[in-house]
Amino acid sequence: MYRQNLGQKVFNIFNMTFMICFCIIILYPYLNVLAVALNNNAISTYSGLMLIPKIPTLMNFRALFSDNNILRSILVTVFRIIIGVSLSITVEFSASYALSRKRLLGKRSLSLFFLIPTYISGGLIPLYILYSKVHLMNNPLVYVLPGAFMFFDFILFRTFMGTIPDSLEESAKLDGANALVIMTKIYFPLCAPIIATIVLYQAVAHWNDWTTTLYFINSQKWNTLQFELQRTLREQSRLSQLVQTAIMEGQMPVQTPYTSTGVRNAQIIISTLPIIMIYPFLQKYFIKGMLIGGVKE
Repeated sequence: MYRQNLGQKVFNIFNMTFMICFCIIILYPYLNVLAVALNNNAISTYSGLMLIPKIPTLMNFRALFSDNNILRSILVTVFRIIIGVSLSITVEFSASYALSRKRLLGKRSLSLFFLIPTYISGGLIPLYILYSKVHLMNNPLVYVLPGAFMFFDFILFRTFMGTIPDSLEESAKLDGANALVIMTKIYFPLCAPIIATIVLYQAVAHWNDWTTTLYFINSQKWNTLQFELQRTLREQSRLSQLVQTAIMEGQMPVQTPYTSTGVRNAQIIISTLPIIMIYPFLQKYFIKGMLIGGVKE
């Protein structure tokens, strides 16, 4: 039986103690925000820090979802993620497969062509002018088309494909499979770890982005959830109006004194909880994809 020496025991105790303290530091603020969001809005200001709601209620979330703009922005954000991630995976996977072929002529030049825009950018004003010329201003396609190809994701895809044996492709060709069949039936299933990694990257990027709406969208019907929440957090008058409307509609009881603390914390939970729930299911693919896709032997 293997026995640890004194130094290893001290290190393990220190490591476990440090990680427990680190987890407490990370989790405590979020649990406090969740408790305030689920607590009665009238006493949240006077309750101080807490981990468990003193008077549990869902009225803060009901008040938030009573706003039609919030509900519409959630649908816009969900469709943006579905369409944007699907388009990005299709474009980047196809480009990576094509440029990973050894017999493709000019692939170095194409890779350089893709690399240059990654380091050289004209800035916001030329981008604004470009989008206006190609009719992407106030157009929901501005959410998905500019980010359909990311060079970093392309490199991860191409590096991962380099680990797949060429014998699989040669065997498929002997059986009569063409390039499209090989790409979709062989390479796509084998690339599941790196696909899950990039899906997570893309979904988080689409979910958190609110500046695209700020710069390029003028119509309120195309506002994303993060933009609506950002505007509500910055505009105290709009938050107050949201809560007062919920009180008039019966979503929240009349409270004295009035406070918007609970609704503000409910917004934070709504903006972060989906990513927290999705990540554990993709974690094993995420770690494997980053290790294999980020290292080239």
